[in-house]
Amino acid sequence: MKKSSWKIYAFWILFSEIVGALSGWLTRDGVKIYNETVVQPMLSPPPVVFPVVWGILFALMGVGVARIYSAPASVARSRSLLLFLVQLIFNFFWSIIFFNFQAFGFALIWLIALWVLILLMILSFGKVDKIAAWIQVPYLLWVTFAAYLNFGVWILNK
Repeated sequence: MKKSSWKIYAFWILFSEIVGALSGWLTRDGVKIYNETVVQPMLSPPPVVFPVVWGILFALMGVGVARIYSAPASVARSRSLLLFLVQLIFNFFWSIIFFNFQAFGFALIWLIALWVLILLMILSFGKVDKIAAWIQVPYLLWVTFAAYLNFGVWILNK
């Protein structure tokens, strides 16, 4: 099988989307309570925006990691794959911390750690595949916006 086959892309996109979908499913009740009871900061998008944006971002993550996985074996490739998996774990648990536990301050700290991991992942991806790195920039920007929202929620709901 050729390493750049569509099966690799399909696997990584599906894997990324499943992680996002599972996190969404596990937090569905917390999201409902959040939307009904929590004071949200200015610029908070309507709830329908989040699954659409996250769906696109998880697909881009999948494409990026598939490009990295398809690259020749190297230390940079291995590091990139590890950073991808670690940031994905942090991404998965942020929703649970934020929506289910409503631990907004801790969620902000967790989100800052996620932001750093995404930046490190982008820099690492860039050493292996520039396109894989660049298509993660929207993810970093969205998490930056999410940090603003998380901070606002924390301040408004102390």
